[in-house]
Amino acid sequence: MILLSAAHVTKAFGVDEILKDVNFTLQDQQKLGLVGVNGSGKTTLMRMIAGLDHPDGGQLFVKSDLRIGYHAQLGDLLSEKTVYEELLSVFDGLFEIEARLRDMEAQMGTLHDTDPDGYEKLLRDYTRMTDVFEREGGYSYKSAIYGVLNGLSIDKALHDRPVKLLSGGERTRVKLAKLLLQKPELLLLDEPTNHLDLEAIAWLEDYLSACRASVIVISHDRYFLDAVCNTIVELSSGVAEQYEGDYSRFLDLRAQAYERKLKMYTQQQKEIARQKEIIARFRRYNQEWSIKRAKTRENVLAKMDLVDKPQTQQSIEFTFQAHRRTGNDVLIAENLSKAFDGRTLFAGVDLHVRAGDRVAIIGPNGIGKTTLLRMLLGLEPCDSGEILYGTNLDIGYYDQQQSSLDDKKQIIDEIWDEFPRMNMTQVRNALATFLLTEDDVFRPIGTLSGGERGRVMFTKLMLRGDNVLVLDEPTNHLDMDSREVLESALCDFTGTILLVSHDRFFINRIANRVIELSAHGVKSYLGNYDDYLAAKNKENEPQIEEPQKTKTALRDEKRRQRLEKEARQQQRALLAQLERDIENKEAEIARLKTILAAPETYQDASLAQQTAAEYAKAQKQLEALYQQWEEQDEQVL
Repeated sequence: MILLSAAHVTKAFGVDEILKDVNFTLQDQQKLGLVGVNGSGKTTLMRMIAGLDHPDGGQLFVKSDLRIGYHAQLGDLLSEKTVYEELLSVFDGLFEIEARLRDMEAQMGTLHDTDPDGYEKLLRDYTRMTDVFEREGGYSYKSAIYGVLNGLSIDKALHDRPVKLLSGGERTRVKLAKLLLQKPELLLLDEPTNHLDLEAIAWLEDYLSACRASVIVISHDRYFLDAVCNTIVELSSGVAEQYEGDYSRFLDLRAQAYERKLKMYTQQQKEIARQKEIIARFRRYNQEWSIKRAKTRENVLAKMDLVDKPQTQQSIEFTFQAHRRTGNDVLIAENLSKAFDGRTLFAGVDLHVRAGDRVAIIGPNGIGKTTLLRMLLGLEPCDSGEILYGTNLDIGYYDQQQSSLDDKKQIIDEIWDEFPRMNMTQVRNALATFLLTEDDVFRPIGTLSGGERGRVMFTKLMLRGDNVLVLDEPTNHLDMDSREVLESALCDFTGTILLVSHDRFFINRIANRVIELSAHGVKSYLGNYDDYLAAKNKENEPQIEEPQKTKTALRDEKRRQRLEKEARQQQRALLAQLERDIENKEAEIARLKTILAAPETYQDASLAQQTAAEYAKAQKQLEALYQQWEEQDEQVL
C-alpha cells in the first residue's frame, strides 16, 4: 500500500529553485534513505512531507489519517518536566483509559445485583476497553520507556533531571526517545544519529529495522543507511531518482545509470553530428531533390527528443603528502588518566602508535575521546602518566570544534597568514580545490557554515605536509561525496593517522587498528570497524567448559583413538596394495595389447581368440580394481 507519493514537486526560495521535479513513492513499512549533497533540499522536502511547508508546484499525496512523527535536526525540546515525566506523557491517553477502567470496576460492584442488564453491557464495554488498554501497551509502557532510555544511552542520572537543564545533545536524544515511544505510522528522521554514540546508533539501527513503521531518514552515516534502508532517493540538481536497495547498492546502481545515460547521450550526439554532415552535403549539391532531402532530415532532427548530458556534482579533490618520514615510534603513552570536577573520565591508558598506523579511538559519549587526543597533542594536561614522542614529527590537527579558525579573518587571509610565502594565485588555487572560489574567498570565517569551515581547515592541513594527522570527527558537516573524497585522500596518505569518529563506514576504510576507550583504560583490536565488531561478538559468546573426563572415559578414548589409527593404517596399506595391483594389471593389458597388434598372432586362430578373451577379462578386472581404489581412497580421506 502506498503511504505517500510525490509527483513533479517543486519548491523555490526567492529566485533559488531548490526542487525542480521531484517524483517518488513510499510503500507501507518501507525504509527510505533521502540522500544528496548539502543544500540539495532534503530537509525542505521532509518538512513538506511533515506538513510544515508546502510545495510551490506539483502534488504531494499523503494517505489520509496517516500518523506522522517528525524528528527535526535543529528542533529543540524545552520542558519543565523531568526526562522520565516527559516520556511518560506519551502515555497520557493510556492513563485516561486506566482511570476509566477503575471507574467501571467500581460501577460493576453496584450494578451486579441491582441492574443485571446494565451490568452485562458494562462488562462488555469493560472487556473491549481492557483489550484496547493491553494492545496500546498498558502493561508494558514502563519497560518500553526504560528500553528506549537505555538504547539511546540516556544515563540513569538524567532520568529525574528537568529536560530544560540538559545539554543540547541530551535534549535531542530525549526528543528522539519520545518520538519512538509514540510509534507513528511514518517516522521522518533528519540526522537521527547526531549526538548518539556507536552503541546507541547500533540500537537505533536494530529498532528501525524491526519496527513496522515506514521510515524516511536523512543521514550522512552510510553504515546506518546500509543497515536500515531498503530504498534510496537521491536529490540532485532539484530532481529525485529512486533506487531499490541499501546505500551500497544505490552507489552501484547510480554508477550504472550514469554510464548508461552517458552512453545514450554520446551515441545521440554522434548521430546528430552524422545527420548534420549529411544535411550539409545535400545542401552543397544544391539540387531540388537534395534540398528536399536536407529539409526532411532537418525536420527529423528538430523533432528528436534530446538526451540531456548526465551531470556530475562538483566535488572536492585533494591529497595529503608528508614532507618527511617519522621515526618508527610516533608516540608512547603510559598510564594516562583524566578527571573533571571529581569525575574520572578514564585511567590507566597505555598507547603505542607506530609509523604508518591508522588508529581509530572509539567509546561512548562523554568518556573523553577528544580530551585524550588533546592530551596526546599537549593541549590538555595529564592528571597522571607520561607521553614520549618519536623523532621528526610534524603533527596536523583537525579540531572538531574548529576553534583554530579566526572568525574575524577572511578566508583568504586565514590561509595566507599561515603560508605567507605563497602568492595570491597559489592561495586561491588551494582554496579552489575545496570549492572555495571567486568572491567566496573574501567572506569572513564567522559567516561560514560548519561544512565550509571544515573545508578551510582541510585546505590548511593539505598545505602543511604533516606526517602525522590527528583528526577529531573530520567527517562532521561533510556530505557523503565529500566524505568519500576525504577517505580516498587518507587512504593514499603515507604517514600516521590518529582519529576519533562516529562514522563507522569511515573507520572501516581508514583504520588498521581500533582502540576502545573506557573508564578503565583502552583495549586494542587489529583491523577496521567490522573486524572490531567480530572480535567483540566473539568475546561475548558464552564459553562452554568441557566437562572433566573420568579415568575410565580417558582410557576408552585412548583405546578408540588407537583402534582408529590402526584402521587408518590398514586402509592405507590396502590402498597401496590396490595401486600395485592396478600397475600390474595395466602392464598385463599393455602386454596383451602388443600381442594383439602383431600380425603373426592371427596366423593361429585359437591363439588370437584366447589372447582377445584374456585382454577383455583384464580390462574388466582393471575396471573393478579402479572401483575398489576409489571407494578405499574416499575412506582414507
